[in-house]
Amino acid sequence: MSEEQSITYTAQAGGHLTGQIRVPGDKSISHRSIMLGSLSQGRMTISGFLQGEDSLATLKAFRAMGVNIDGPDEQGKVIIEGVGMHGLSAPDEPLDLGNSGTSMRLLTGLLSAQGFDITLAGDHSLSSRPMKRVTDPVMQMGADIETNKGGTAPLKIHSDENTRLTGIDYTLPMASAQVKSCVLLAGLYAQGQTCVTEPAPTRDHTERMLQGFGYVLDIKKLDAQSSQICLQGGGQLTACDIDVPSDISSAAFFMVGASISQGSDITLKHVGINPTRIGVINILQQMGADISLSNEKEIGGEPVADIRIRYAQLKGIHIPEDQVPLAIDEFPAISIAAACAEGQTVLSGAEELRVKESDRIQAMIDGMNILGIDCEGTKDGMIINGGEFTSGTVDSLGDHRIAMSFAMAALKAKGAITIKDCANVNTSFPDFIGLAQSCGLQVISKVDV
Repeated sequence: MSEEQSITYTAQAGGHLTGQIRVPGDKSISHRSIMLGSLSQGRMTISGFLQGEDSLATLKAFRAMGVNIDGPDEQGKVIIEGVGMHGLSAPDEPLDLGNSGTSMRLLTGLLSAQGFDITLAGDHSLSSRPMKRVTDPVMQMGADIETNKGGTAPLKIHSDENTRLTGIDYTLPMASAQVKSCVLLAGLYAQGQTCVTEPAPTRDHTERMLQGFGYVLDIKKLDAQSSQICLQGGGQLTACDIDVPSDISSAAFFMVGASISQGSDITLKHVGINPTRIGVINILQQMGADISLSNEKEIGGEPVADIRIRYAQLKGIHIPEDQVPLAIDEFPAISIAAACAEGQTVLSGAEELRVKESDRIQAMIDGMNILGIDCEGTKDGMIINGGEFTSGTVDSLGDHRIAMSFAMAALKAKGAITIKDCANVNTSFPDFIGLAQSCGLQVISKVDV
């Protein structure tokens, strides 16, 4: 799909969600499986790899650096021949990471001491997002990185055989799994120990997967919220097979859609329920959602379950700040639930939402105002008064999560909702339209001429 091509969704009012579906594989785990698998010793197989544009950008980047990667096939099977920690080669041109902030931020750490110069580039959206929060700590470790004015991409990483990183003890200014992961991945190549202290829990896929590949980590709980993760540089990764669970961030749209539409009863199969990712379940249940888990098990170090959601009348709440990092990507969808709840919902402590693919706070407020919801943004969150969606046209600003959230809003709207600029849904959720239609959402997609 070219960057010039624009897609518009039109979602008709009403309906409900029923049946059993499996949403695509977890994007966070798909990214990391390619990265660590490429640097490991041996051959590995990934099952259920997410074939979205973001994770495919990571796969293509490692192919460009000389890694033999077969797939993905139609079932998401990928086979990687690992090249070891120092087996990557310089690509012929800058790595084009498309719209993937995860790829750029994690690779900033991973590629900071490979012994060759490399440039990380992306599309217009990615090139406008802040990168200093990853480049600053890695440069403290000794990396040589050039950015555009304002700390944005493209990122030019200079490295040769004399480049040496030194481990640091870094305290995150705000809870962020991407910054934590970037520093830890740079620490693999640093002399001595690298430690990251996080002020609140964030998704821990990097730590789980490093340990799954045989890397030793020291993880300490410092108090009720904060923890410290340490590793020694200079180790090796041993290949292991990975079965990628369904992405809870993608499941969140269907959780919200079923919760707000009367008559809904849907089961989402094989969803990852990592404790650092289940904020959306916790928050919706506090709002009164009817959500139950079954068939719980552990696959490759990651807990999974089937999730059943039935319609329930939701109530507004003050979202606990300790749940915010556990649901940071799901707040566009949670905002739709809040708009359909009785009373007021208050979100605070979520300033990171302003520097995602869009300013997600402002994008949701603007869209919900257009659709008749009384809400306002704050510096670090929003205040939403429950009401009823009317019809109208909203702009997703090229943000996949904004687009899918407003599509679900139509289930509880008085009229059709048109959503502009939806092409980037393919970054995380290929065939969202087909799967949503199969369980009851009346939505169509058209390419704008």
